[in-house]
Amino acid sequence: MLKGKTVLLGVTGGIAAYKAAYLASALVKLHAQVDVVMTENATKFIAPLTFEHLTARKAYTDTFDRFTVNEVEHIALADRADLVIVAPATANICAKIAHGLGDDMLSTTLLACRCPRLIAPAMNTNMLENPATQDNLKQLEKYGWIVIPPAVGRLACGTTGPGKLPEPEVILQYILREIALPHDLAGKKILVTAGPTREPLDPVRYISNHSSGKMGCAIARMAMLRGAEVTLVSGQTALEPPPFVETVPVVTAEDMFNAVTERAEAADWIIKSAAVADYTPAQVAENKVKKKEGDLSIPLKRTRDILLWLGEHRRPGQLLTGFSMETENLLENSRAKLTKKNADMICANDLRREGAGFQTDTNVLTLITREDIRELPLLSKEDAALAILDRLKELEGEKTGE
Repeated sequence: MLKGKTVLLGVTGGIAAYKAAYLASALVKLHAQVDVVMTENATKFIAPLTFEHLTARKAYTDTFDRFTVNEVEHIALADRADLVIVAPATANICAKIAHGLGDDMLSTTLLACRCPRLIAPAMNTNMLENPATQDNLKQLEKYGWIVIPPAVGRLACGTTGPGKLPEPEVILQYILREIALPHDLAGKKILVTAGPTREPLDPVRYISNHSSGKMGCAIARMAMLRGAEVTLVSGQTALEPPPFVETVPVVTAEDMFNAVTERAEAADWIIKSAAVADYTPAQVAENKVKKKEGDLSIPLKRTRDILLWLGEHRRPGQLLTGFSMETENLLENSRAKLTKKNADMICANDLRREGAGFQTDTNVLTLITREDIRELPLLSKEDAALAILDRLKELEGEKTGE
């Protein structure tokens, strides 16, 4: 996701410097070019050679180390960076940057950067909570820096509290949010539903389906990476919620109806990819239904149709998308759903197609609108999500004449 991007990684002197090596490796695996600049104290915790092997590039440690007449290295590093991240960031470097001091390779390079800037403070709890440090962090935010909150845990000094450097995967998500994709959906509020619903029969059993929630989570994550403000209403799944997305957990179809309808008015786009139960038990037993001789019949009643309600109550300018999973008459059934639910688009897939449907990491979608039908090839669910967002952006442009 970071192919063609250059990330400038600043490493300062703290025990957490070893985590910066894992972060550099993760960035390289995503095809980023990584330039590492270390303070002198950082080299006492981890060798520059470690980063050079991981990134296949020189690690910089001194302001006047090798430059040509036509290229001053700290300026060149700043100019080619798409993003800078300082991790770990000591109290000292936080104070320097907050007050515009440049007395070594890292601080002078940071002063010259105009790209997105992230900083991950890591230090003793008392140092972190010192009013001077807190003022410096607020000053950095005022200057446009994104301060990644320290984690809470056991610190090098032996105490437990806030001040721990977040895990590299957490820091990586902050980086991806900033530069992985163009922010062409900035300012949009997008409501996404995902996963299955569970309809209880008794305290032990429920009716559900095979939905994993992967498609909805992929849509939410891709929309977030493209700059949108995303709310995800999700049934219970085994997935970690996407970062930087407001996630609203629900269980039943009624729960999902209430959560979605409460939030629908504020959304610019609504994408309903959840597999919501069409029926729920007419009565829920207070105690476990015991096994008896013979068959068992369970009376069911219809759940409320969320997509239909949204289509009937949509506000002007709002875009509404539903999903349709079919085993026969894919186009006919999906077109009928598009009209009946007053939606702008139906994303249809045939459960019988290889690579489509529940539990997979791929999907084969047909995007059906009133204007046309677009058949997508077999795609990862994240690429399919991007295609859905692209089509919605087109539809919005067609409606507004842009």
